[in-house]
Amino acid sequence: MAEFTMELNDDQKQVRDWIHGFAADVMRPAAAEWDEREETPWPVIQEAAKVGIYSLDFYAQQFFDPTGLGIPMAMEELFWGDAGIALSIVGTGLAAIGVVANGTEEQIGTWIPQMYGTPDDVKVAAFCSSEPDAGSDVGSMRTRAVYDQAKDEWVLNGTKTWATNGGIANVHIVVAVVDPGLGTKGHASFIVPPGTPGLSQGQKFKKHGIRASHTAEVVLEDVRIPGSCLLGGKEKLDERLARARERARSGGGERVKNAAMATFEASRPAVGAMAVGTARAAYEVALDYAKTRTQFGRPIIDNQGVAFQLADMRTQIDAARLLVWRASWMAVAGRPFESAEGSMSKLFASEVAKKVTAQAVQILGGNGFTREYPVERMHRDSAIYTIFEGTSEIQRLVIARTISGMPIR
Repeated sequence: MAEFTMELNDDQKQVRDWIHGFAADVMRPAAAEWDEREETPWPVIQEAAKVGIYSLDFYAQQFFDPTGLGIPMAMEELFWGDAGIALSIVGTGLAAIGVVANGTEEQIGTWIPQMYGTPDDVKVAAFCSSEPDAGSDVGSMRTRAVYDQAKDEWVLNGTKTWATNGGIANVHIVVAVVDPGLGTKGHASFIVPPGTPGLSQGQKFKKHGIRASHTAEVVLEDVRIPGSCLLGGKEKLDERLARARERARSGGGERVKNAAMATFEASRPAVGAMAVGTARAAYEVALDYAKTRTQFGRPIIDNQGVAFQLADMRTQIDAARLLVWRASWMAVAGRPFESAEGSMSKLFASEVAKKVTAQAVQILGGNGFTREYPVERMHRDSAIYTIFEGTSEIQRLVIARTISGMPIR
């Protein structure tokens, strides 16, 4: 296992510069248009596929980087380009990771290619977990999956919400309840193939930010899928449910809950890296503006009121990146998050993104409030980081429970 380092190696720098070039040359020129259109930027996704960024192979290479820095480095550069377009590019990865983490080799080989399509015919996938009454409270999930043994089919009913690519995806991965008596341990994930009757798009959300990323409800009405579409297979599910029931009888449920929490913890630094990318982008615009904008006969950066803001912005961005890198390295090294370091990185980076983008708007003054300058869009985009993958309040709750050992509510 690689030792922790704050210096990227030559290969990592080459990948970083490659992604940065794509973000600067392809994503940024298109950002304002797709933000205004509030539509999926299919041409940009296609370009990303042609160069190899929109592919499972690319994310797998970054994920298996032994230093743990591959994914946060890639996320920072993509979201430096534009958050909405970047989320359209990486959104399929949420579903793909679900299949890779829980599926059989046959399921991975069959469904992952259909999630991405080809550079000439790109596809997207959707991961459907949240519900109208079950966002942070996953224990309140109502979507049910019932097994029809006679036909070897699963029947899904329910409504999912806040699904990236929901309804427009070629493949949907749906989390549903199979045993209500087991709470969150009675959940399972299912593949809904393209064109399956009963699955439809509900409301498409008109959002404050990340407008180039499609977000919608997914409605499931008597959706029948083959038994082979249960991720991991029926035998594995039955064994897992049996163990969960035994633990519940013996009072060992809390240990299972903590193991699941550790899994979520490991994914949160990637969101922190996204926030760092947006914050860095806004800071760089503000810095350039402050050095070239003159008032009272001198650049506004000559004023301490502006210069000190920029100093704080840069300090906070670097601190956020260090927390993200530490948590990412700990995850790949198998180090336990004894103080909820994953949640720490996501909490701090997302709050920094909101603050830094707001400061950037302030430094640009009236110009920052217009759509002629990108900081207005970056400020809107930054709001999502304190909400998805667990709100800032949920992160604080996780951290407080971890450091105290108490069931804080």
